[in-house]
Amino acid sequence: MLITNATIVTCNVPNEILSGHSLLIRDGRIADLLPDSEALSKYPSEETYNVGNKLVMPGAICAHTHFYGAFSRGMAIPGDAPATFHQILNKLWWPLDQSLTAEDVEYSALLCEADAIRHGMTTLFDHHASPNFIDGSLDVIADTVKKAGLRAALCYEVTDRGGDSERDAGIRENLRFVDKTNLNPDGQLVGFFGLHAPLTLSRTTLEKCAAVRAPHFGFHTHLSESRDDQAHTQNEFGQDPVPLFEQFGLLDGNSILAHCVHVADKDVDILKEKGVWVTHQPRSNMNNAVGTARVEKMLTAGIPVALGNDGFSNSHWDEMKAAYLVHKSALGDPRAMGGYTVMDLAYTNTAKMASHFFNMPLGTIKVGAAADLVVVDYCPPTELNKFNFPWHLLFGFRDQMIESTIANGKFLMKERKLLTLDEKAIAEKCSELSHKVWERYAKKF
Repeated sequence: MLITNATIVTCNVPNEILSGHSLLIRDGRIADLLPDSEALSKYPSEETYNVGNKLVMPGAICAHTHFYGAFSRGMAIPGDAPATFHQILNKLWWPLDQSLTAEDVEYSALLCEADAIRHGMTTLFDHHASPNFIDGSLDVIADTVKKAGLRAALCYEVTDRGGDSERDAGIRENLRFVDKTNLNPDGQLVGFFGLHAPLTLSRTTLEKCAAVRAPHFGFHTHLSESRDDQAHTQNEFGQDPVPLFEQFGLLDGNSILAHCVHVADKDVDILKEKGVWVTHQPRSNMNNAVGTARVEKMLTAGIPVALGNDGFSNSHWDEMKAAYLVHKSALGDPRAMGGYTVMDLAYTNTAKMASHFFNMPLGTIKVGAAADLVVVDYCPPTELNKFNFPWHLLFGFRDQMIESTIANGKFLMKERKLLTLDEKAIAEKCSELSHKVWERYAKKF
């Protein structure tokens, strides 16, 4: 396919905006990038798609999400509203994940994937939990990813909250999936070893997980999302979460640490030394009132912080806008989290992270990169150039401007019509299933 008449926003470093350009796509990759004036004469027999001078950007990448939380939308929590983060876990997320069946896992994933395509997202790092359906749960999600045509990194959440048998089942599921997926890579799926968080992990469990560490996978965990982690690890181990995980060998260049809201300077030094990846989810952190992560401190230290959504929603641009605003408010400084920094989080660092784990150039527009793209119908009311692009995105872009989503060189959504998933049928089935999930959830109180 030859995409023509495009204004291409490369999101590279440095960013470029190329008007009147074409992209040649072959075998799921960008095979050529050249002016329109040369493209049609050079490739006269290629099928063409004229985007009408709309913007073409890299598909968005979500560094941390939870497909399984889809059925929480609109769900009422019995009794008083949770007053602390631990109460939120106890009253919402843990009873919810305990209420999921295999079919619920399948359709909650499909619902999130349809939403991701609608929002121009092409790669997602998911963190899954379903205690009553552990064995084979990652295969069910992987099948939905294949059907949707997206890329995804998957793991199962190991925790002690369900006892030894559930913990061991989670360990087995992670190991089975990473061996199946990472030892036979296909460029679409990657496996991780998932851990919940320090506050639900015992010494025995940490030892078990550390003992199976292998070069072909990394650990994906929540870390210091709230002060509950620190209180637990200080009480149980006499130290903070970051040095605790370092002690057990769970931090290295293949580790993804979600949140890291409460990290001290000495923790930042350890994270930098170990070369970990950190993900930032500002809307979730605000919603849970856990605080604002020291993102700029970590970035300045050289830690690659990428943008996730924690399952909040798949609007990458809304997440960017939240990051742009919350740090200014938290620090009382309008200079905090400038537009270029937000672009680093949302595009540069997510691209580096995804490229590292999928072993191919993702989140960028250049020859050889994966053809994961989004077409944006944005008519700039003021001059648009490579220097002011972040502020056009933050103050001008809206989700409804996303016209088409392409992954691996194939349209997943074309001119606002989903092609790989039946969005209406999925929503109808989810409505039926979620009602039963809510009934099982309510019985836990």
